[in-house]
Amino acid sequence: MHCPCVPSAPFGGRSVPLGTPWLVAVSAALLLLTAVPIGDEAGPAPLPGTTNCVPTPHPRITIPEKPKLKFMDKVPAVPKVRREPRRLRDIRGPSQVDTDFTQGQYGILALGGGYLHWGHFEMIRLTIGRSIDPKSMFAVWRVPAPYKSVTRKSLGHRMGGGKGPIDRYVTAVKSGRLVVEVGGRCEFGEVRPFLERVAQKLPFPAVAVSRESLQEMRREEEQRRLDNQNPWTFERVVTSNMLGMRKYLSPYDLQLKGRYWGKFFLKHRV
Repeated sequence: MHCPCVPSAPFGGRSVPLGTPWLVAVSAALLLLTAVPIGDEAGPAPLPGTTNCVPTPHPRITIPEKPKLKFMDKVPAVPKVRREPRRLRDIRGPSQVDTDFTQGQYGILALGGGYLHWGHFEMIRLTIGRSIDPKSMFAVWRVPAPYKSVTRKSLGHRMGGGKGPIDRYVTAVKSGRLVVEVGGRCEFGEVRPFLERVAQKLPFPAVAVSRESLQEMRREEEQRRLDNQNPWTFERVVTSNMLGMRKYLSPYDLQLKGRYWGKFFLKHRV
C-alpha cells in the first residue's frame, strides 16, 4: 500500500514526491497552457515566435489618374532665353516653400542646398516609377522643372569676350524642402528602400522621411534648443559683438543665427 502523498510510478518505476521542484514547474506550465481567457481576452493564443501584424488603415486616400511622376522638360519653354547671374542666394539658407506634406505620406527631404539637373529629374522619375505599384501608390513632384540657366565656356577657350553660352538649366533647392512625395495604401517600410536609394544620388544631403518622422525631427530640434545649458550660444556672442566679430559676419549670419553656412545646414548647432 502506497502513501497518499507519493503517487505510484507506472511500469514499476520509482515513485516521485509531489513536492519535487520540476514537477511543480511542469504543473504550473500546464495550468497556464490550459487556461481559458475570459471576456475580451478570449481567443486562440499566438504561437511562440509569431507576431500579430495588423495593416495600418488608409482612409480617404485617392489614387490620381496618373500616379507616376510626369516627365520634366530639359529646357523651359520661353520665347527668349536669358543668361542669368550666378545668384547663390537661391540655394542659401532654409527653404520657405514646400516644407510640409500636401498629398503623400512619405517623401525625400533636402538637408542642404544645391542644384538639380535634368539628369537628376530623370533618375528620380525612373527609379520611383519602377518601384511603386500604380494601382495602390502614387508620386508627385514638389520642385519645378529646370528653369535657371547656367553658362559655361568651352574647353580651352580664352577668357574674356563676355558671358559664355548657356550650357544647361537647373532647379535651385534650399535646405528643408521636399523634393518628391509618395503616397497611397502602403507602409513606410515599403517605400523607404528606394527613397533612400534616390536620396543618396542627389547633389545635396537628403533623407527619406514620413509625416511622423518629419514632425519628430522638428520636435527633437526644438527640444534640443530648449535643453541647451551652454549660455554662450552663437546668437548671444554675435549680438554682443564679442571680440569685434561682427565685421567678419554677414547679415545672413545674424538672421540665420549661424545655423546655415552658405548652402550647408549645420544641424548640430543650437
